[in-house]
Amino acid sequence: MSRITSKLQVTLPKALADRYRIRPGDEITWQDAGDTIRVLPRRRPQVRVSAETRLHLFDEATERQRRRQTQHPIKRGGARGWTREELYLRGSAD
Repeated sequence: MSRITSKLQVTLPKALADRYRIRPGDEITWQDAGDTIRVLPRRRPQVRVSAETRLHLFDEATERQRRRQTQHPIKRGGARGWTREELYLRGSAD
């Protein structure tokens, strides 16, 4: 059983939300059905993408990542101007 709040909001029982896969942010439709009200989850159309298209998109993303890494190489081996050990010594009384 749910109650209507002063702002006319309704809480959907978790069991029903789980059963119909309704998540926060999903849209629902309220439908007048004579003596009753129907609540219908609005389904997003699922776009089917072929395996060939998915592989193409993956290859493009991999290439973008490779370019990013060559433009901004990660500095290793103390190239940052300090060592890990120096961090432990900062602020300590000598």
